[in-house]
Amino acid sequence: MRFEEFEPHYLEILDYFGFDREGDEEAARLLSELLDRDDLSLLRDRISGNVVTVCGNAEILREQLNDIEGVVIAADAAALVLYDAGILPDVIFTDLDGADDPFITMSDEGALIVVHAHGDNKPLLSRWVSRLKGPLVGTTQSRPFDGIHNFGGFTDGDRAVFAADALGAEKIIILGFDLSDTSVDPMKRGKLLWARKLLGMIGYDL
Repeated sequence: MRFEEFEPHYLEILDYFGFDREGDEEAARLLSELLDRDDLSLLRDRISGNVVTVCGNAEILREQLNDIEGVVIAADAAALVLYDAGILPDVIFTDLDGADDPFITMSDEGALIVVHAHGDNKPLLSRWVSRLKGPLVGTTQSRPFDGIHNFGGFTDGDRAVFAADALGAEKIIILGFDLSDTSVDPMKRGKLLWARKLLGMIGYDL
């Protein structure tokens, strides 16, 4: 999805949560400074024309591991669940709030990590980006620039689906998503609401 199409929804999200666009853009500039490579062509090669499974981090993922097909994309800490089960994700979408030391190992082993910048994760960007030696792509939720991309979406999971769609996946299987989880706090509940709404825009009714 082109940013011009996504921007009105991004502005709605900012208003809904009271987020600050300037903070998002500051984080994106920091990410741009920290990155010394842009492996978008590799990300496209891994996704384009292939069956892709996007794995969220809901508890149900552990029961769905046998349903994974094709290219494996993990949303943030879902990568830890997969790796513990002996599955190295091909791609990890993360804003780094679920990052742990195995992310470094997975990066070293070839997982492509799509690092997302937003207003309140600048300390995480500074801590983690330089430690990830494998392929990297940077994303923002504001206007893309100079190797910092925006495929659409908001949370790690729905951004992964948007990217797979934008980069030409033949088929997208979605596992480990529980957008109706009532046990989460109000902020997380709002994010799940938006994930459902955004995914519906590109034809995924979860």
